Amino acid sequence: MAAIPSPKSGSNLSSSLELAREVLRIEADAISALIPRLGPEFLQALSLILACRGRVVVSGMGKSGHVARKIASTMASTGTPAFFVHPAEASHGDIGMIASEDIFIALSNSGESAEMVTIIPAIKRQGARLIAITGGAGSTLAREADVHLDAKVAQEACPLGLAPTASTAAAMALGDALAIALLEARGFSADDFARSHPGGSLGRRLLTHVRDVMRTGEEVPSVDQSATFSEALLEMSRKRMGMTAVLDNGRCVLGIFTDGDLRRSLDRISDIRNVRVAEVMTHGPRTITPEKLASGW
Repeated sequence: MAAIPSPKSGSNLSSSLELAREVLRIEADAISALIPRLGPEFLQALSLILACRGRVVVSGMGKSGHVARKIASTMASTGTPAFFVHPAEASHGDIGMIASEDIFIALSNSGESAEMVTIIPAIKRQGARLIAITGGAGSTLAREADVHLDAKVAQEACPLGLAPTASTAAAMALGDALAIALLEARGFSADDFARSHPGGSLGRRLLTHVRDVMRTGEEVPSVDQSATFSEALLEMSRKRMGMTAVLDNGRCVLGIFTDGDLRRSLDRISDIRNVRVAEVMTHGPRTITPEKLASGW
């Protein structure tokens, strides 16, 4: 049985903190280094996916596979139909999930992952287009791809130079950049995003319409434009909303009187008993229709 390393003493934990900071610096530098490399190849990949009449299939082995799953998930939730296929399973039948109208995105830091390289000829026979994200411009995947996106990093954050760290961070960031560029190019909206996220608190918030939370009829505080300051305060207190609408003779909204208007009025008016609410209300309040989404208002 292998021995379990004993934890460091408190005096040595400061070196761990410095190492953690170095990890973040290396990974941040790796992502920043991608920025000047984005150019024609990125736009070509973007154009291929936008013209795709099928789906985007994302694949990778090992840690690259975890990144590929995340990229597929992000694309699917932002307007680009996508799913993950495991390269080892693909060579045992799952290649049938890939059609001629699809785009195949292959992730491999070395560009030589055996499981990935093995299925490339089959993918090409299917007629799918290939986008490769690798750290090796001269690798097999890069050479065989219709478009190669360079995700090379100067070094891994692992002090042993073994665990994929900076390379996976760079690949994931590049995938995010592609997904969000696609979102913008498709004109994907907040309403579209809400339809893709119906579950949980996010879905409830994004799918809540104004009509779901608004008050109607007698529940809405309102006073006539001729109402006094005191009458407006009484209506606000009675309806417990901290505001009241101010209406004209046709029951149309002229303005709104709020707690904020009250405080400002007390600062500048010494005797409020004879003041009309129309004199101190906020004119032309912002309005919204019931069918609009409540999020953001």
